[in-house]
Amino acid sequence: MTLPAFVPSISPEVEGAIQSKLTALEVDHDVRVLFAIESGSRAWGFPSPDSDYDVRFIYAHQPDWYLSIEPGRDVIELPIEGDWDINGWDIRKALGLLIKPNPVMLEWLSSPIRYRWNDDLCDRLIRFADKTTFGESCLHHYRNLAVKQWDKHVGDNSDVPLKKYFYILRPALAISWTKQNPTVQPPMNLQALVEGQSLSEELVRQIEKLLVLKSAAKEIGRGERIPMIDAFIHEQIAWATVVAKRDDRPDLMAEGDKLLRGIVKGDRKS
Repeated sequence: MTLPAFVPSISPEVEGAIQSKLTALEVDHDVRVLFAIESGSRAWGFPSPDSDYDVRFIYAHQPDWYLSIEPGRDVIELPIEGDWDINGWDIRKALGLLIKPNPVMLEWLSSPIRYRWNDDLCDRLIRFADKTTFGESCLHHYRNLAVKQWDKHVGDNSDVPLKKYFYILRPALAISWTKQNPTVQPPMNLQALVEGQSLSEELVRQIEKLLVLKSAAKEIGRGERIPMIDAFIHEQIAWATVVAKRDDRPDLMAEGDKLLRGIVKGDRKS
């Protein structure tokens, strides 16, 4: 059994507004937006009718900006206004996070909603990311995320914020994915996470039930906990807790430096 297909979409009006905001921040900060995507529930596959827009982007400064004794600020965060939550990371910060590896950066490169996307540049980033993706290393990010959200929003409560319930279920599914597909980065989208691994039909049915509730509820909507989903979450957290981090990662710093220099200088190949 699989979940109904999720087809992410952004209205032309919203797309136009986002493009205008990205262009404006390029001018204001004297940067180039290298790629921009949607994160959050709209890309994860469980939006509410009133979900906001979580726009994330990677950018590069002019080359001279990097030739400074004192490092400059490596994030751009626009004030949150209404439905807009827009922020991004400098490419040097992004590459450093990829080397760790950082699952958030890996997810941005796999978002199903792209606002700006340079195929050549992003292909290079994805190829580099493929060398840095280690399932066991990412497990601890997903475990910590699930535990933090559980403790904060669920605990002993009989009903839960549906949005936060999914914030726990998605990392639990990413842990389960890694258990079954240890060399493949978990996809960002919930439907792809479910379809790409072996789960019981009843669990998938319960996840579908939860999706239906979430799709009809506002961001602050609440619902009863589902015992089977609770049990699945705790099973994945327990498994991830005892898996050791890998410490045999290859040294990719020189390759990352070369990639950084090529991107900042605007080379088509690096």
